[in-house]
Amino acid sequence: MTKTLSDRIPGQTRPAQDESPRYTKSPHDGNPQHTKPAHDGIPQYIREIDAYIPGKPVEEVERELGIRAIKLASNENPLGPSPMGVEAAKRALGEANRYPDGGSYYLREALAKRLEVPRQNIVMGCGSTELIHVAASVLLGPGESAVTSEGSFPLYYVAIEKMGAKLIAVPLKDYAFDLDAMARAIEPETKLIYVANPNNPTGTVFDADAFAEFLAKVPERVLVVMDEAYYEYVAMANYSRSIELVREGKNILVLRTFSKVYGLAGMRIGYGIGPAELLTEIDKIRLPIPVSGAAQAAALAALDDFEHVRRSIEVNRDGLAQIGKGLREMGVKFVPSVTNFILVEVGEGADALAEEMLKLGVIVRPMAWMGFPRAIRVSVGTAEENDAFLRALGQLETGAASAKRGVSGRG
Repeated sequence: MTKTLSDRIPGQTRPAQDESPRYTKSPHDGNPQHTKPAHDGIPQYIREIDAYIPGKPVEEVERELGIRAIKLASNENPLGPSPMGVEAAKRALGEANRYPDGGSYYLREALAKRLEVPRQNIVMGCGSTELIHVAASVLLGPGESAVTSEGSFPLYYVAIEKMGAKLIAVPLKDYAFDLDAMARAIEPETKLIYVANPNNPTGTVFDADAFAEFLAKVPERVLVVMDEAYYEYVAMANYSRSIELVREGKNILVLRTFSKVYGLAGMRIGYGIGPAELLTEIDKIRLPIPVSGAAQAAALAALDDFEHVRRSIEVNRDGLAQIGKGLREMGVKFVPSVTNFILVEVGEGADALAEEMLKLGVIVRPMAWMGFPRAIRVSVGTAEENDAFLRALGQLETGAASAKRGVSGRG
């Protein structure tokens, strides 16, 4: 007999509650000498999680070093937020004394019309990162497993491991998701798969045909979370048919965001498109109002800010070409990207190079914590910001080459 989605969600049938009191007073209550450290009660699998490392704020760098800096580290939109979104958010702040619509009705309705799916198939989140977490929360538990890739977004690993589930991380192949190997890695205990398309931090992509072949190998009981945070930047033909798969009733949750091309990263708002039954379960366990009224208003207006989206995509396309040309002229290896960032292979000492770039006023991300100890990731900026990055990198590369020649020339 085929199981429904709710059959796969933990806790649908619970044993009878223990009749003993819910809280018991300790004989040592109130005596700090007999109190155990709070962290003693934290499960070992939580303690072993590697924490997510956020990008360094530009204000912090400027304060510490006393310089003006440009931030090319967090894949933000260099043109700023959607102007229409900003005006809508300002108006919404006039109602900030009221709790906003926890169900984001008007925004979900607008997205439903845009994507041609029922409103019940759309869920809003505090960034798409919240939805990464709640997908794991409704499906995973100890003794179960989830599959994703090495060299990808670290919050997939956190979401899996925080539930006490087994993380199966498959190595990348040529900087890209190895979908065949991921399909082979599925176990009987596997209930969830995370894929990023495009992938962060490599900027690589697979097409809709490759994903369809992969999905055919995945048991129907397994939810596939397809993270398309950089969807709007991809110009490749046959890139994605993910929304069609949702319409067909496939067990897939597609994640998108307003943080990138719409420039609303600071508003923390994203959305998921997936099975209505799954989204109903997600709603049970999340915060009752995950998205602020100002964020909802900004996103709703930004959806129709076609000029800002057009300019953002155009500036990004030109920036990718500009940075790529500069890196090739310096003989620096990089991974061709379809996103708004580039993974740059700078060799040994990538962390040190990123620190030196800080002193030159350019903030980039060293990538050892994401599995690339010889690389940095640079976000595409304005033409002037991209030039500043290339100048700084060229200066450091020239200095390193000179130092190396000096060492080798000593007798």
